[in-house]
Amino acid sequence: MSSQERTSSRRARIVKISAVSSAGALFLSGCSEEVQKGWLPTERDMTNHTGRIMDLWVNSWIAALAVGILTWGLVIWCIVAYRRRKNETGYPRQLSYNLPLEIFYTVIPLFMVLVLFFFTEQDIRAIEERDENPDVIVDVRGKQWSWDFNYVNEDKYFSGTQVNLDGTEKTEDEFPTLYLPVNRTVELQLNTRDVQHSFWVPAFLQKMDLYPGRTNYITLTPQVEGTYDGKCAELCGEYHSEMLFNVKVVSEREYNDYVATLPDGQLGDEYDRSYSYNEARPESIDE
Repeated sequence: MSSQERTSSRRARIVKISAVSSAGALFLSGCSEEVQKGWLPTERDMTNHTGRIMDLWVNSWIAALAVGILTWGLVIWCIVAYRRRKNETGYPRQLSYNLPLEIFYTVIPLFMVLVLFFFTEQDIRAIEERDENPDVIVDVRGKQWSWDFNYVNEDKYFSGTQVNLDGTEKTEDEFPTLYLPVNRTVELQLNTRDVQHSFWVPAFLQKMDLYPGRTNYITLTPQVEGTYDGKCAELCGEYHSEMLFNVKVVSEREYNDYVATLPDGQLGDEYDRSYSYNEARPESIDE
């Protein structure tokens, strides 16, 4: 065997070993916790909805990956099987149509879309279903660039002050904080005082927009105590990036103790305003 043949043989073995190693690493990565939860920024039982959302996300990716592999496989097969051979000239035999193949390529994608639509609609309906008698109701009011929280059942409120209007930044401990009791059904009534905002808590895997003149709802049950980051997810003006808040999930006793310290009453529509770009910046709502 010549040195060139030995080199070629060695290179072929290296390529095979690399391919097997890569396939094995990819297969084993599917067993990791990060892969199983789709690299989402939370845990499965953070709320009563996070498990369902996680399953929909991961299964959708699996379906998309399967379709991608099949499609690329067919493309590569066509490239190899129908490539021009040596001594071939002209065009290959042309076909005007292939009715069975065309029906297959129409029916199968349509079926896949309907299946994905069915599971997505089913999960969205379950996630967005409102509870007729929630344990806690919070009227969340977004404003440039902070948040007000009205605890409806307790007739208490918290008013967040807008950040950076005086040129000073707030620390995380000074962000508006929404308190929620663990293992209690919560209804968040989402409203805006001015422009469109969006209420987003990444750990809960739920986001809902706030529209002027319209109330949207999020119903969930927090299941793990802790403090979670929240933010506005809709570009809403100069200090949008600093429209941050905390969500603190605590025991029912700690929740009751905290709410008891808040001022009485509700900050309602009287503090809303119609938005105009020529309008001066809104003043803070002070407690």
